[in-house]
Amino acid sequence: MVLRSIRPVPIAVLTMLLAACSGVEGSETSLGPAAIDQARLEAAGKDDDNWLTYGRTYDEQRYSRLTQINDGNIGELSLAWALELDTARGQEGTPIVVDGVMYTSTAWSKVVAIDAATGKQLWQFDPENEGSKAAHACCDVVNRGVAVWKGRVFVGTIDGRLIAIDAKTGQKVWETITVDQKKPYTITMAPRVVRDKVIIGNSGAELGVRGYVSAYDTNTGKLVWRFYTVPGNPKDGPDGAASDAILEKLARPTWYGENYWKLGGGGTVWDSVVYDQELNQLLIGVGNGSPWNHKWRSAGKGDNLFLSSILALDPDTGAYKWHYQINPGETWDYTATQQIMLADLKIDGRDRKVLMQAPKNAFFYVIDRTNGKLISAKPYARQNWAEGIDLKTGRPIEKPGVRYDNGPALVIPSGIGAHAWMPMSYSPKTGLVYIPAMEHPLVYGDADPFVIHEGRWNTAVSFLDPPAMPGLPDTVEGRRKALESMVKGKLVAYDPVTQKPRWEVERDWPWNGGTLATAGNLVFQGTPHGDFEAFSADNGKKLWSFQTHRGVLAGPITYRVNGEQYIAVMAGYGGSMGMASGTPFMKNKMPNGLVLAFKIKGTGKLPPYTPIPQPEPTPSNETFTAAQIATGQKGFFQFCQICHGGPVNPNLRRSPLIADKDLWQQVVIGGALAQNGMASFAAYLKPEEAEAIRAYLNQQAKALLAEEKAKAR
Repeated sequence: MVLRSIRPVPIAVLTMLLAACSGVEGSETSLGPAAIDQARLEAAGKDDDNWLTYGRTYDEQRYSRLTQINDGNIGELSLAWALELDTARGQEGTPIVVDGVMYTSTAWSKVVAIDAATGKQLWQFDPENEGSKAAHACCDVVNRGVAVWKGRVFVGTIDGRLIAIDAKTGQKVWETITVDQKKPYTITMAPRVVRDKVIIGNSGAELGVRGYVSAYDTNTGKLVWRFYTVPGNPKDGPDGAASDAILEKLARPTWYGENYWKLGGGGTVWDSVVYDQELNQLLIGVGNGSPWNHKWRSAGKGDNLFLSSILALDPDTGAYKWHYQINPGETWDYTATQQIMLADLKIDGRDRKVLMQAPKNAFFYVIDRTNGKLISAKPYARQNWAEGIDLKTGRPIEKPGVRYDNGPALVIPSGIGAHAWMPMSYSPKTGLVYIPAMEHPLVYGDADPFVIHEGRWNTAVSFLDPPAMPGLPDTVEGRRKALESMVKGKLVAYDPVTQKPRWEVERDWPWNGGTLATAGNLVFQGTPHGDFEAFSADNGKKLWSFQTHRGVLAGPITYRVNGEQYIAVMAGYGGSMGMASGTPFMKNKMPNGLVLAFKIKGTGKLPPYTPIPQPEPTPSNETFTAAQIATGQKGFFQFCQICHGGPVNPNLRRSPLIADKDLWQQVVIGGALAQNGMASFAAYLKPEEAEAIRAYLNQQAKALLAEEKAKAR
């Protein structure tokens, strides 16, 4: 496909064209990315052919009025095309489609432009990240998407840059560094563009940073405003930011001690940013504290504003308008960064302008977006930490002991969350929100003493074996199995007005994919098993499935080119679950990711797929002391497990490096594979401590080899 030449179009003419073509089968605006401006984004709900911003429209409902693919002909849906990507790392992007061209980000913050009808790659942009920054990514080197505006494509990079790319050529126009790159900041979120400003936040709260959200001029890349979500070191004085006054007035009095500013305090804005065009306000979701544990972060005192909060800001200046805090004094990694969705709902006979959120803590919130006041909140997934949410104060009614300050606490959901980054969708036709929900308990304990590891995970939490308690077996092993049996997921069709689920689909794994709702009475969702599925939106009946051979967690989209409707999704298992724990794909290496598109009676084919088993363990015959192995076990879980416990990165029990002392030191201490993402750990480990980790892994490799040989007999 040859990209069309682009001519400037007056806004008045553009608005007429959009109104004329909306909802007409086969219509195309044919205006291209140069015509993506404020008027066109605000009219995106009527532009059925395209998917113009991260949630399709500014309200981020992820709903399409297209009906060519529907519950009556879904059986004829088949692959139209598949584009293989260049890495097996996690793929979480939501593609943007503008007049027949798809733009999407991939792992390592690369960007590709694709002919949306044929799957032909038009160009790829590589930001050439510093590979060692992967060690600062809590949840893989993923990227959730791009923004398109006036002929440019914007992407945030894993090493903290914001880049503008020419949408026609794929060449860089400008870039700006948005973070202190000496600190463990990363960017994985999709930028949003509002009124000639591109909005971007950052990640890294677990590792110790101070969160903020920034607005940059789309033409020049210059900073327009910045809003810090938590106060800094009081001795440093004002930041010269839009947040200065409100931080001193409201936030700082809710913090105590000095640990918070030494570790940054957290509060990163790493996913949810929504523009409310009716009220001209920017709604942002704020994350967890640094460290997680309220006791060590703020002496166990204070609400710690604006952690775990939804903030309303002026999009032009960044000035504070209002806030609602989901979890005051948050201490479990209950972020409020999950998707914020806007809608007009009739509640108790009144028309209400609301925002809806299903954050990690398992309660579904309906909030009046004109003033930030809570309307309702009920559990959409299993939880045991609160009796409910007080509608008068908006505060949760916490159960005794859940703060684990007087002993361990079994808490569900854990920091994995009842809902993470995977997008939910809302159908105005059914009145239901389709939530990829999770159930994952953990036992929290106070990490006493709390030792700070600068630049690494600093949660101040000990994750323990489940304690004896009513309803659980007497033995530790029995309790472990009982907890494992609780781990699962659900696709929940949730009524936000009645605050009740209409239907649910049980999943055997918590990490299930984002959803798309369409007027064809369909809901699409992927699974970590590699299935991409369609359900009846009204009753949850499974209607269709396609096996991709790699997990599908990203948010699907739909669009229309030359009169044909397509469903598209990115496939590639990753994220924190893919790196840190076993998965349905544990037995095989992960294949490269894909961008997939489907249509009625499509004739596309998947790239050839041959399962490649994980390598056989190859431990050495060396002997190590019990003290070495014990030290190594502690070091492995402190520094290695988060990235090397699943199938995405090398499984260290199967690594050939553990049989070679010198090679192991070159990689772990010397940084020989830094550009591949394996940073040097010389700042955190002495050579003898790295050797102790090798000793522990060598022992583990021997046990694994013996286990697999026994099974093979």
